[in-house]
Amino acid sequence: MPLFRNAQFEISIAKPSGLPPPSGAEIAFAGRSNAGKSSAINTLAGHVRLAFVSKTPGRTQLINFFRLNCGAVLVDLPGYGYAAVPERVKQQWQGLMEKYLKERESLIGLVLIMDARRPLTELDRRMLDWFLPSGRPVHVLLTKSDKLSRGAASAVLHEVRRALAPHGERVTVQLFSSLKKSGVEEAERVVGGWLGLDGNGAPAAAPQSGA
Repeated sequence: MPLFRNAQFEISIAKPSGLPPPSGAEIAFAGRSNAGKSSAINTLAGHVRLAFVSKTPGRTQLINFFRLNCGAVLVDLPGYGYAAVPERVKQQWQGLMEKYLKERESLIGLVLIMDARRPLTELDRRMLDWFLPSGRPVHVLLTKSDKLSRGAASAVLHEVRRALAPHGERVTVQLFSSLKKSGVEEAERVVGGWLGLDGNGAPAAAPQSGA
């Protein structure tokens, strides 16, 4: 079964004190408000409304935990950026995400969602600069790639990979489209690698030695 398929909602938390005890490796999903994070999670999970989708930025106001069949946890973080919410609420979100991303020992990697039409915004770069010193890997999903022509999408992919190349193999980048359901297998393969699994959530085969 695909890695993210049949993910089950487990808990939502609004304050750092509400974080549940770690029970399995955790993969966080983050991104600028309205970059397509909820749609990407739903597409990966094969579920229409696992994560709430809205055209209004900033609707994900909690940290939501979803259990995968393999025992790992998909963690949906509040969107960052221009959400039209009170400053007090923004500060609460920031504190919640900072506590989670900096101190959560069970967190093994970050899937960073960027709109392919507007990648590497100042906020995206700030998130990378802030998270990468942890030593954990980052996988960038360039969502809404269906909004671009094939040539333009390929050019964006090349440019983002070039811009992030100084970070080495810890940062990987791919195109993704929730509308066309494209890029799912690549995302599963990368995140599965973090977990020591293949794209179907099974233990990855050990490399065979040469004869």
